[in-house]
Amino acid sequence: MTSVRKLFSYVVTSLDGYYEGPDGELDWANIDAEYFEFANQSNAAIDTLLFGRDGYVHMAAFWPDATGPDPEIVTFMNGVRKVVVSDTLERAEWHNTTLVRGDDLAATVTALKREPGREIALFGSVKLTASLLGLGLVDELRVLVNPVLLGAGHSLFATLGRRLPLTHWRTTTFRSGNVLLTYRPA
Repeated sequence: MTSVRKLFSYVVTSLDGYYEGPDGELDWANIDAEYFEFANQSNAAIDTLLFGRDGYVHMAAFWPDATGPDPEIVTFMNGVRKVVVSDTLERAEWHNTTLVRGDDLAATVTALKREPGREIALFGSVKLTASLLGLGLVDELRVLVNPVLLGAGHSLFATLGRRLPLTHWRTTTFRSGNVLLTYRPA
């Protein structure tokens, strides 16, 4: 029997459900030393990052030249294997990145999950997360809720287009007021 790797999506949201402000701003994210320690422990179980086009472009613009605030996370983000799914991206030049076309998204991600290795993390690519949730390929949804109300912005799951029942798996609270809610598809 072939083992299938877990694919989890990790998204950050404001309390009112926005993953970014109206102009794409992310300056409201509530990140501190406790969070970095948690992230480094979580990253130890990951050997592949999966991105959609928008998430990849954002991450590739930041991480290659990042110098802080946590050197361990910088090293992880730049060294780990990355797979970006896009039909419009011309090239993916961030170190250790493979560009795949989304012609058959289900087959591409299923094949990735069947490869040997540790967990696959889908970081911040909300449109790809919605697509993969709709296809039943996300094993776990991790939503970090920040204690801030933006009042406007881009809604976390606006592209899902249908109701999707989830089962609560775990809640992690941080001194900063952040709450990590972990769900699995019902």
